Amino acid sequence: MGERMSEHEVANPTHNKKTGLPRKRFYRARAHSNPLSDSHFPIPISPAEVDYSLHYPEMVKVDGSKKIQFADVGCGFGGLLIALAPLFPDTLMVGMELRDKVTEYVKERILGLRTTNPGQYQNVSVVRTNSMKYIPNYFGKGQLKKMFFLFPDPHFKEKNHRRRVISPFLLDEYAYVLAVGGIIYTITDVEELGEWMKSCLEEHPMFEPLTTEELEADQVVKLLSTATEEGQKVARNDGQTFRAVYRRIATH
Repeated sequence: MGERMSEHEVANPTHNKKTGLPRKRFYRARAHSNPLSDSHFPIPISPAEVDYSLHYPEMVKVDGSKKIQFADVGCGFGGLLIALAPLFPDTLMVGMELRDKVTEYVKERILGLRTTNPGQYQNVSVVRTNSMKYIPNYFGKGQLKKMFFLFPDPHFKEKNHRRRVISPFLLDEYAYVLAVGGIIYTITDVEELGEWMKSCLEEHPMFEPLTTEELEADQVVKLLSTATEEGQKVARNDGQTFRAVYRRIATH
């Protein structure tokens, strides 16, 4: 899952001197990337090739059998991962991001948080990859318990709908790596995309929606619109969000 994170350097001019955390302005990139393009980054041949010791060294020392259970697809600047880490301290989670500068920012952010909060944030990491192509390279059948798709690129033009990260074809792959009972969380501020994602999930035979009661009881649902930079921007502008949260079910 990429190279070992380098030692965090507080003196780095791209980092805040007081907190040791990276300054986002040095890691800005285009809001979205073309998910159909090929970039040059290492891809594991299979989930067995993923080296957990590079990403979760302290967690692996305690329990070398642990596997990633949460995946934030298109994690952006890592806001959701950072919010989830203390809520699920024993759960390994990974952010998957295509943009190199943004991925580097998240790596540095995690390293900084580990340094300033000893013993914490050891369960989160990030990898630069193309999730639309390589999900099965990272996760085995039924490995994941949660997948997140927060404010994905809408790809407005109809000819570009094939680039959307939620589609009938890709849901087949997500259903494969999700355990029965695992949950897909999606949210967007684009109504048409929200309807698209909900429709894809609704029509797929391996997913069912969470009930209102289940949504209210799920502490993760509350983070969908508050933990990320995109969600905070929508909230500041009093924007509307459209959410679809579905459970992976068993098929007969």
